Amino acid sequence: MQALAQPIKISLCLIGAVMLLGGIGGAAAGAEQRLLQAAANQLERENYGRAAAELARVDPSGFDSEARFTYMMLRARLALGTGLAAEAVALLETVPAAANPRFSGSADYHGLLAQARLDSGDAGGAAAELLRLGELFPQQAAAVEGRLWQALEFCNAEELDALAAAADSYSSRGWVELARLSQSGQFDIAAQLESLRRWQQVWNRHPATENLPPSLAGLEEVWRRRPRHVALLLPLQEPAGKAIHEGFLSAYYQLLDTAGAQGTPRISVFDSSGRGSVGRLYDEAVASGADLIIGPLDKGLVNQLRRRRRLEVATLALNYADGGRRSGAHNLYQFGLAPEDEIAQAVELAWNAGHRNAALLTPDSTDYRRLQDGFAEAWRARGGNLVARAGYADGDDYTLVVKRLLAIDSSESRRVRLMSLLPRTEVVFTPRGRADIDFIFLIANPRQGRQLKPTLGFYFAENLPVYSMPSIYDGVDDPTANRELEGIIFTDAPWVLGTMHKPDTPLKSSADAVLRPSAGSLQRLRAMGADGFRLHSRIGQLAEGEVSALHGVTGMLTLQPGNRIRRHLQAARFEDGRAVLYEP
Repeated sequence: MQALAQPIKISLCLIGAVMLLGGIGGAAAGAEQRLLQAAANQLERENYGRAAAELARVDPSGFDSEARFTYMMLRARLALGTGLAAEAVALLETVPAAANPRFSGSADYHGLLAQARLDSGDAGGAAAELLRLGELFPQQAAAVEGRLWQALEFCNAEELDALAAAADSYSSRGWVELARLSQSGQFDIAAQLESLRRWQQVWNRHPATENLPPSLAGLEEVWRRRPRHVALLLPLQEPAGKAIHEGFLSAYYQLLDTAGAQGTPRISVFDSSGRGSVGRLYDEAVASGADLIIGPLDKGLVNQLRRRRRLEVATLALNYADGGRRSGAHNLYQFGLAPEDEIAQAVELAWNAGHRNAALLTPDSTDYRRLQDGFAEAWRARGGNLVARAGYADGDDYTLVVKRLLAIDSSESRRVRLMSLLPRTEVVFTPRGRADIDFIFLIANPRQGRQLKPTLGFYFAENLPVYSMPSIYDGVDDPTANRELEGIIFTDAPWVLGTMHKPDTPLKSSADAVLRPSAGSLQRLRAMGADGFRLHSRIGQLAEGEVSALHGVTGMLTLQPGNRIRRHLQAARFEDGRAVLYEP
């Protein structure tokens, strides 16, 4: 999850203040103090390797509670700085006395714990810490408002409900109610403006009334500058283009029903089917008077747009151009169902679960080479080891594939060699798989997964966690068909998992009621079409940094470098044949 805008650092004055309290006793006090101070200095400079070396030399056995507090804060800051957010949370939770306001570092503690919780994906926990910080230290409440609002923007509806139930002050409850209205109407600007006016009347003494968060302070201007005419470029003769078009129109008609013609842009649709060049079609869309263009879908056409010197109007491409994070044309934004997002989140889930040694099991074809390499690169960059990999093709004997991945074939070869050497034939042999695998990353569709997962279990890997991509789920909860996928952890869009925010539920229900039944892959494209339409009113705020996150039906949406919109999916797990939300 995207970190808070201003990472929280431990202040050196805190470290010095705690040391002056004399919390380290004995003859080694001076040496231990110098080590802690050296580690703090290195952390301030973000020299994490040297900070780790200094902390490794510290012996905290003689520390009292305040000195131990300093030591644990430094270790947590080191963990957070090196991408180990879950470890930082665990370290901070071992300091029960740190929440006591009598400690001079208590404010730093709550701020650091909020950062660690957010980085580990716990937006609700981060918001709760920042609300608590404001209550314990009212003089710092104004200073953390920006970070608090950013954490609240990342919270889902259930987390906001929990925060509301726990809020025991006027200020805290007001913040939560403001976040609720921000999310409930984030794609209907007119409705959100009306909700905001009501909030300001009810919460007229709240500090945010006169100092609204950026995403709400500029709403009048967002409404005034909203796109009035949107051009949609899609290959309507292709299944993917049709599915996106269906989702797009579903979101369009939902907004038309609530906001009316005045609050809904006019739509012009241009068919890009069979186009080898996008130039003329794009120019036609501009000439039609569109002030926002959504599309094209084909990667080659997006690459062409990216190479243009300038784009006359803002353009939201429905795919990602080659070239990574280089932005290309100024007005070009990119949004799609990037498998890189899915892989990155699987990596994060596995890493935060404590796994370090991965095995990779994927289709063995050039089409999947990019995904194989992408996982290997992301996992190694995180600090993990890729200890085994195997590929398979439809029609393969999956028994041989799994035995090769788990090194069962090597174990059996050793048996053959042993039998040839021993002078007897009554040898009891139990094959063993390799013991250095912590988890398996599987790329498969449901049909392939239903064969591979039981085969893994048969060859002594039934207790190895298996992580996968959305492709493992077809969107249908069939306990009979899915029982062979039991335990597999994967990520997917809220639209497919049926876990959208409450305002999105009627959109999905109406789409399912009028559109033809479709598998998970087409459902994801419909969701992409819906989010593609709904982004039209918020692109400007994302670009200006006024909005940190939008809760879409494809996932939580954030804007990354190069104007690339990233989806943060929800984690799920197969339990009793059903896909249920997974809480690590």
